[in-house]
Amino acid sequence: MKITHTFTKDDLKMLYDEYFESIRGFLYYKCGDIDLADDLVQETFIKVWSKRDTIDKETVKSLCYTIANNLLMNHFNHEKVVREHQKSTPMALSSESNSPQFQMEEAEFEEKLNKVLSNLPEDCREVFLMNRIDKLKYAEIAERLGLSVKAIEKRMSKTIGILKEALGRKI
Repeated sequence: MKITHTFTKDDLKMLYDEYFESIRGFLYYKCGDIDLADDLVQETFIKVWSKRDTIDKETVKSLCYTIANNLLMNHFNHEKVVREHQKSTPMALSSESNSPQFQMEEAEFEEKLNKVLSNLPEDCREVFLMNRIDKLKYAEIAERLGLSVKAIEKRMSKTIGILKEALGRKI
């Protein structure tokens, strides 16, 4: 049976004071961006606070590092999606693609896409990124995640539906 401890604000402050620098260093080493590392450490402790009722006091340090690492991986995956979208968007050599109107619409679409991707349920986002960015087949994703191919198909269908509804086009 897991022994959980409901963390108080004081417990979180002690945890923050004890691990902030080491987690920030861990993230900085992986990403090379101190501002990003700072932001992700903040998000890490926000997530820890949201899970405060289910935290096992004995594994809280490991939990903090796991959350921080997952946040960094999500950030990298999101950046990869943005880059892939930029590569796949045909940039015509016409003056239309350089027009302020076109640039504004493209920036708005990218912002909307980023927002929709960041708001996807984590299981849907994970499957979508593995398929569309890492180019994995459903069977490979299912094997990696320990799920059935049908479960992966269902998640992809749900994700594509969300994207299509939010963006007004199929991705």
